[in-house]
Parts: sequence; C-alpha cells; structure tokens
Amino acid sequence: MRITALFSLILVALPFGAAAKPPVLVELFTAQGCRTCRDADAHMGKLAERPGVLALTFSVDYWDYLGWTDTFARPEYTARQRAYVTRLKLREPYTPQVVVDGRQETQGQKASEVDRLVRIAATQTRNPPDMRFVGSRRVDVGSGRIGRGGAEVWLIRYDPRSVEVTVRAGDNRGETVVQKNVVRQMQRLGVWRGTPRAFRLPTPIEDGLKTAVVVQGPRGGRVLGLALAGS
Repeated sequence: MRITALFSLILVALPFGAAAKPPVLVELFTAQGCRTCRDADAHMGKLAERPGVLALTFSVDYWDYLGWTDTFARPEYTARQRAYVTRLKLREPYTPQVVVDGRQETQGQKASEVDRLVRIAATQTRNPPDMRFVGSRRVDVGSGRIGRGGAEVWLIRYDPRSVEVTVRAGDNRGETVVQKNVVRQMQRLGVWRGTPRAFRLPTPIEDGLKTAVVVQGPRGGRVLGLALAGS
C-alpha cells in the first residue's frame, strides 16, 4: 500500500505538457464470412495509411454459423460492437459497420460517407488528457475534463500488416479476404476519473503487434484520448 501511494504521488507531481491532438479512431466491425464486407476491408486498408487516422479492424463472431469460423474473431470484439449499438441507439449489430471516434457510425461499404465522418471528426474540438508510455509495461494518463461516470481505458494491440485469409467455407468460399490493422488483443485496463493515473500493460500475445491505448466514455462512449506506443 505504501509503494502504491508513493507511486501515485510521484505521478501527480510529474509535469504533463499540452496534449497533442490524437488521431481519429475508425473502427471497422467485419467478418471473413460476410459477403458485403470486402469493399469495407479494402477501404480500411487505405484509411490505415492516412495521417491523423488510426483505422482498426475488429472481426466479429456472429456470422460463424454460415459455415466459416473467422480466424480473428473474438467474443470481446462482438461485445464492443454491441456496446456501440446500445449507445448509438441502433436496432442490432451488423457488418460491415464503421464507428468513428465513438460518436458516429455508418455502413462500412459506403466509402464516401466513412470519409465524410472522418473529416468531421478531425475538425472537432477536443481536450484530450496527456498520455505517455513508460517503457513497454505502463501508460500514464494525465488530468483532464471528464463527464459523469468517468471513462474507461482500453489497451488495443493490432497487426499493422495486410493479412490475406482464404475462406474455405460459407458464403465467401474460395475468396481471399485482405485485412489490415487487425485487432489481435484487447483489454480494459481500468477507470480514469480525470486525475493522473498509471496503468500497467499486459504482455503482448504475439510479436510484431502495435499498441494503442484508448480513453473513452463508459460502455461505448465517445473517444476522449488516444495514444500510440512509439509515436
């Protein structure tokens, strides 16, 4: 307890500078067995190369019943999408769906509409907390404004490569799906209540992954801050 208290005092005393404007977070919820998702996957590959944007691909598991088990899907990614469905007052989850900064959503195959939402998000006034990585095992989040209920801090690790998967069953049988920035690890680190706090990072599940930490309103709320390790 004494060590934890001392560490907290040190963290509060650290000088946090003015926070840089974080990139726009673009999340694609997709599935390898989804026939209409290939155009959305392709556009996400282009967004991933755009400055000022972090484009992430989340594979969901609710299309597995069509005959193909998505090789990257995890239940927690589906749960993340369902939180957005509730927050944005949608009737049900669907693919391909794009969510921008936790604020707006659209059909992922509508590239021009996705781009429009990204442009709008880039012009929004934001007051993100200062965030910095300390080595590979800790991220510090500084002070900042926060809404009622606090905020959640999420670790997201993704594969920055373009990955090709040949689908061998279901609606896309025989097709090759190309996906980029595929999320491979996600974990809720804890709660941030507007005052400086340090969060321990878990060990990566595999080599070659990039690390992002996202601060956002609870249960699929708006993105308040975002930091990339090594940037």
